[in-house]
Amino acid sequence: MNVRFRHDAIVRSLRRNGTSTIADLAAEVGASRRTVLRDISALRYEGFVIHSEPGRGGGLQLDPQSVQTTPKLSVAEVFALLISVASMRAAGNLPFAGLADAGLAKIEKALPRDKVRDLRRFIDCLYVGQLSPLVDLSDLATMDPELLPAFETTFLQRQYLGFRYLDAKGAVTDRVVEPHAMLILPPIWYLVAWDPVRDDFRHFRMDRISGPGVHEGATFQRRHVPFEDHVRPVRDLSR
Repeated sequence: MNVRFRHDAIVRSLRRNGTSTIADLAAEVGASRRTVLRDISALRYEGFVIHSEPGRGGGLQLDPQSVQTTPKLSVAEVFALLISVASMRAAGNLPFAGLADAGLAKIEKALPRDKVRDLRRFIDCLYVGQLSPLVDLSDLATMDPELLPAFETTFLQRQYLGFRYLDAKGAVTDRVVEPHAMLILPPIWYLVAWDPVRDDFRHFRMDRISGPGVHEGATFQRRHVPFEDHVRPVRDLSR
């Protein structure tokens, strides 16, 4: 169990059981007492209020009102939140837009400087528009959860993205492309990429992409992506 999962397991155990000993927590997460003691110190540093009751019958107690105040979020996690807000805004269904934007601003403020830089570069690749009512949504499927981690690497490092694609006619092809933008036309999301084989931009429905992977080695230069007039960059939505 890695550190993050172990910390989450300790917090869940303390919330669930009320009081736990170091030995009980160590057995539950499969770690040594010394490791759990370090974990408790780290959780306290992150903002969790954990009380220690010495003596027989004592143990550790988590303040029920205690929450993590130091976020440890990856660029992909923050970007997933931003995508959710942006897609709801584009669909005209974001009743608490101000609060959502304020919350995202606080998260961004707490991120390390290098993560903020990566996040802003990621945001520059995100566009939102309106889907034509003539588009058939009967075959809309679930997107591969590996897409966003793969996007984080390929978009930020300008590396080629490989995947298997199922087109509207049911044909399956293997693609290796330059990822340049993500386009949200709620409820459909597209990867906009330059396809070297076709020598042109292509829009790939993300729910039809499977097995995404990074092709390490060669990199590419960013290209200007032509969009229709109704499509706007996400960074412009709050202006």
